[in-house]
Amino acid sequence: MQRDLVERAIAGDHDAFSDLVRLMSRRLYAAARLILRDDTRAEDATQEALVVAWRDLRGLRDPDRFEAWLHRVLVRECYRHAKKERRRIEVEGQIQPLAPGGDPGHESAVKDELERGFARLSVEQRTVLVLHHYAGYSFPEIADTLGIPVGTAKSRVHRATSAMRAALKADARTPRLGGTSA
Repeated sequence: MQRDLVERAIAGDHDAFSDLVRLMSRRLYAAARLILRDDTRAEDATQEALVVAWRDLRGLRDPDRFEAWLHRVLVRECYRHAKKERRRIEVEGQIQPLAPGGDPGHESAVKDELERGFARLSVEQRTVLVLHHYAGYSFPEIADTLGIPVGTAKSRVHRATSAMRAALKADARTPRLGGTSA
């Protein structure tokens, strides 16, 4: 992240903050989409996180930690949206591939399998998996983003990974509608 843009934004420069948003908004939205599993709620959470970030930016003590701080703001907004919508269960949407290429049929089957596994996880479990595997955060960065100790971040990633494995195994045992029987 460009420290000078962050420092200018902290000083109240709207253009610098707009430049930061342009640099980060796509990744923020992608993370929110993976956590919330809904385009509209992800857009809302991302937009609200950016509003909160602008409002609270002057409280950022270390400009070099801007990206982690902004992800923390985004995660809080995602949690808020998930809590608000907890009663609504939606199983729709697709995880967008990070890189094009490969066998489209196989990629589609893997995406579907991962989406079904994600559907069985809590928003908290999806969050740590997204931060670790999608955003590429280390355990200390996850801990900093979520405001938890490093050991807790490690255990949450481990538990979420175990839950994902269990969800994928359970899904593999569940017969699909419309399939053929042997």
